Amino acid sequence: MKGIAEFEAAVAAANLPGVVALITDSKETRYAKAFGMADAVNGVPMREDSLFQIASMTKALTSTAVLQLAERGLLDLDAPIGALLPELAAPQVLDGFDADGAPILRPAHTAVTMRHLLLHTSGCAYTFMNADLLRHAMATGKMAAGKRASLDLPLMFDPGTNWQYGTGIDWAGLAVEAVAGMSLGDWFAREITGPLGMTQTAFRSAWDANEPQVHVREADGGFKTQAMVLGGGEYHNGGGGLSSTAGDYARFLRMILRGGELDGVRVLSPESARIAREDALPAHLSAGEMTTAIPSFATAFNPLPGQRGGWTLGGYLVNTETGPAGRSPGSLHWAGIFNCYYWIDTDRDLAGVILAQIAPFADPGVLDTFTALEQMACANA
Repeated sequence: MKGIAEFEAAVAAANLPGVVALITDSKETRYAKAFGMADAVNGVPMREDSLFQIASMTKALTSTAVLQLAERGLLDLDAPIGALLPELAAPQVLDGFDADGAPILRPAHTAVTMRHLLLHTSGCAYTFMNADLLRHAMATGKMAAGKRASLDLPLMFDPGTNWQYGTGIDWAGLAVEAVAGMSLGDWFAREITGPLGMTQTAFRSAWDANEPQVHVREADGGFKTQAMVLGGGEYHNGGGGLSSTAGDYARFLRMILRGGELDGVRVLSPESARIAREDALPAHLSAGEMTTAIPSFATAFNPLPGQRGGWTLGGYLVNTETGPAGRSPGSLHWAGIFNCYYWIDTDRDLAGVILAQIAPFADPGVLDTFTALEQMACANA
């Protein structure tokens, strides 16, 4: 494969604790390699099959589950979601704070639908990205990680009027459970990860010391680790609770490249697979730009500078023009909070993933490495 030396030089220059990189097409893995340490403090080496907390890369699987239910006639994307999720039957919108610091709340003008939840146009936001919502959550005791009650926050705008990345797909996962009558993890195992042979992809409440730890950069260029497990807690977090390996996630990416099927097993109908890939965001809205209210957890980041970003019902950001690293218009991509990233370029029949465990999000070294991986893939298309 052309460009391997240049890519591996980029990995070395990025000063990462450890990373796993993989490129695949619709048939097979074309490149896979582990670099560095899973735990740079205790000297645990990285493996190609190391488990990573893939966080928001979970969203694509939850969105796939919703589309499976929709294609079977079990879920209406445009019906008010309050019939399935009573907590969203009469949502309130946060309109700021009064002179005494009390929140100003009003009823939402429109009902929340599953389409809103999947497209991040529901008004459901993340506290770590929105200062007003963070202020409200801290005042009301809704900041407990992994607690179901942490989702019970007001909307930041009327459904359908704006785009803001947030907890909509967490709610979508709860709706899947309500319709299916089983946990989200059980649905995944029966309908997605099991059929696709993704044997290592699951919600995990405990984390093995030999698997990659979450690292934080030190001022001297070294690293420290911090304990954080996203997959535990009171509910299966459809927005960010899965852990997986590069090889496992590559099987999911190949299924998308192949239009919903892999190794003779169909996970999505051809029509649902098309819907999963197509920009469904209203044209006057743009997706992708990430703000921050907690810079130590996630820095501000715009993955598509200078262009409108679309969003699909399958859980993907879409570049509407050629991407920064050369990916084709209409390509799909997203990420996980601990600096995991992937892209799917159906025009080139290529996909890739790079997995790291480092905070905060949008680490420049990982982003440089991700760009180099994509450039290597495109050079061999």
